[in-house]
Amino acid sequence: MTASALSSLQSHASRLSGASIAQLLKDEPGRIERHSLKVGPLYANFARQRYDAQAWDALLELGRGLDLGAAFRRLFDGEKINSTEGRSVLHTALRGNLSQAAVAQEAHRTAAEVRQRMGALIQALETSEVTDIVSVGIGGSDLGPRLVADALRGPLPGRFRVHFISNVDGAAAQRVLAPLDPRRTAAILISKTFGTQETLLNGAIVRDWLGGSERIYAVSANPGRAAAAFDIAPERVLPMWDWVGGRYSLWSAVGFPIALAIGFDRFCQLLEGAAEFDRHALEAPLESNLAVHHGLTAVWNRNALGLASQAVMTYDQRLALLPAYLQQLVMESLGKRVKVDGSPVDGDTVPVWWGGAGTDVQHSFFQALHQGTGIVPADFIGTVHNDDPYTDNHDALLSNLLAQTEALANGQGSEDPHRAYPGGRPSTTILLDALTPQSLGALLAMYEHSVYVQSVVWGINAFDQFGVELGKQVANTLLPALRGQSRAEDPVTAELIRRLGR
Repeated sequence: MTASALSSLQSHASRLSGASIAQLLKDEPGRIERHSLKVGPLYANFARQRYDAQAWDALLELGRGLDLGAAFRRLFDGEKINSTEGRSVLHTALRGNLSQAAVAQEAHRTAAEVRQRMGALIQALETSEVTDIVSVGIGGSDLGPRLVADALRGPLPGRFRVHFISNVDGAAAQRVLAPLDPRRTAAILISKTFGTQETLLNGAIVRDWLGGSERIYAVSANPGRAAAAFDIAPERVLPMWDWVGGRYSLWSAVGFPIALAIGFDRFCQLLEGAAEFDRHALEAPLESNLAVHHGLTAVWNRNALGLASQAVMTYDQRLALLPAYLQQLVMESLGKRVKVDGSPVDGDTVPVWWGGAGTDVQHSFFQALHQGTGIVPADFIGTVHNDDPYTDNHDALLSNLLAQTEALANGQGSEDPHRAYPGGRPSTTILLDALTPQSLGALLAMYEHSVYVQSVVWGINAFDQFGVELGKQVANTLLPALRGQSRAEDPVTAELIRRLGR
């Protein structure tokens, strides 16, 4: 986005500074229809965002000027849009076949072959005495599988109970392993490079607890290192590739623990739901494209309104891990301060993403959302149909979702300033027909493509993550200092090490 485009959006925001959301709805009779989209199992309503028709047209014009349609085609065709690392970005090929480009066709074929191998491993495990699976990974090798497995597992245990270890804190591994029987447990180590400190340390704990590597599987782009480090037989190693970033990898063999938790057929349905949304993102015109609508709304809130935070509230307890998943997807992808060419960005990029599950969070931080000095736009996500038999509870849950979005938008006056609600808090409401593999796949794909839209607008690379590396490098240099083998150069760090008794 150029400085002039940024200035134009900000001028629209200034023009609208005195307009309430209720006034915008009154002044635009077709506003709800214009800002509501139904795509497969997803419905999204943006009518309570703080833009009017003129401002929205400016956002669409910005998208047309950047040729977002062509940008999507470059993504699906496997062009090396991850320019800083010289890589294609082909997570869409893991779940669908929407490109005739040779590189995308080959990626899709390869992914299908690996998925068949994964299915065969699952069948073999189903005939064994294994009842529990421990999945060891971190970041994209953990958050996606953990979210989907938790969201789609049934009320009763399936064939396998799947457990996750990510944090290098040994207490995490201890808590997971303590109630399990090593004779009836298998493990999956997930790491692209098999050089991730947390996964190597936790994997060693699990290997020793199991008494060897016989029931350890691996997912890695470095199978040789997996075999060397843990003596994992090649037939128990599934590949991943450098054209799939970690936070986009749950659709690949990284989804092995998902398939074990919810069943292989339902894992395939998850992919199908994402692929259907992929088709929409690729083919729908900008004005009716849900990913574009969501992405441009995020740009408006960040750059025009200057809002530095974004919340996501899941009014379905099964989606309680979605905010943590989106923190990585959005903030790791868009947390950049320079454009692809290395020049500084114009304006700000990603806000801080956070949230929680309603109605719990209403008794936590909603005080600040309603009456605090800062304005936090929010995505509210609910399900139309519940799978449990407690209809009264579901009705109460949905009434709270509806009430909170209405109250945040409209507020309420009072002669007592302590009881006044200013309103004007924008939100988007997203409804899933029901929480199924297909609808969850579509929802996650929607957020992925929204992130891509924002990256194109800001001119940044959404697919590298160099910002996570420096802290890890420094940590490696400080390990000897903690063990008394060297001295820390930073004086504050040296004092802290002294306080730690090392």
